[in-house]
Amino acid sequence: MPVKHPAPRRATIADIARDLGVSTATVSRALSGRGYVRDEMLGRIRARARELNYPLREEPAGSKVLLVASHAALLDLQRSQYTLHVLEGLRARAGDLGIEVEVLGYAHPAEIARLPARVPGRQGRSGLMGIILMTVDDDTIAQARLLPCPVVLLNDDDPLMKLDSVAPCNRAAAALAAGHLTALGHQRIAFLTKPGRRTIARRLEGVRDVLGPGLGPSHILEVDDWTAQAARARVALALQDGPPFTAIVAAADILAAGAIVAIRESGRSVPGDISVIGIDGLPQGEFLSPALSTIVIPMRKIGEEALVLMQETARRRATGEPFVPRKIELGCELVLRASTDVPEKG
Repeated sequence: MPVKHPAPRRATIADIARDLGVSTATVSRALSGRGYVRDEMLGRIRARARELNYPLREEPAGSKVLLVASHAALLDLQRSQYTLHVLEGLRARAGDLGIEVEVLGYAHPAEIARLPARVPGRQGRSGLMGIILMTVDDDTIAQARLLPCPVVLLNDDDPLMKLDSVAPCNRAAAALAAGHLTALGHQRIAFLTKPGRRTIARRLEGVRDVLGPGLGPSHILEVDDWTAQAARARVALALQDGPPFTAIVAAADILAAGAIVAIRESGRSVPGDISVIGIDGLPQGEFLSPALSTIVIPMRKIGEEALVLMQETARRRATGEPFVPRKIELGCELVLRASTDVPEKG
């Protein structure tokens, strides 16, 4: 009578975790695609799963992501190092994952509806995974809600929470900057900004969270362009009738650089007469004179997380899981340098 051998036991997540010396939670994230796992570890886990004949979830259809911005935003991109760092993170992550990123511009929000047709063969690995929208207005977001493919907003968010989004926590970033100045003893603080974007409005809210009624209309210095030259001219104008403030929170490092130039040209010193802090954390801030205190935004990480979120959303759609839009906000870090100090007495 033939001997019956028991069927081989099916490998489990616990087996993979034990073999690699990692937690079962890490293996679960790697195999499900729900959550971040370092690329090197992700590869090891999936390779071991194949060796053990553990059933792997199929990748979602499509290997191309469209990165879409208005023509105006693309022109601004040429001088915006903030955005360049975000895109570097996105492209680096895309390379690790074998995803192709194509940059497209549009002139009018109505063009958004035609974007999926720009990528032929939407079924299979050569087709469209989804669209990442960068620096868009509300009309564009409304059009994007109607698209049949996954959409992630980059450095923005959907006020109706119908679309995924990844951005820094702009309100908290500005509150960190203003809080640093008040902790030093500054009471008269100006906010240097270019209005118009929802992300920048959040930074104004963060400053107001700290200063409250102390931030009056006369202490909001608005410029008409994201340039050091525009900031220099606006701060110079504010200083003509004497120093109405002892510190400035600039909505971007580039504006902070212009403010420093204007203060020094007026015969005053930074930070002796007026402290200046920026928001962005661009590398060149360290080489300003004086070196710029700033709130460092994890720019590359924003790009990376946008692509990870796109992949997860595509997987959920491919497997028929319910779609629940997610808004990811990343924390920021205060970096102190020489441009901020206690206010002079007197």
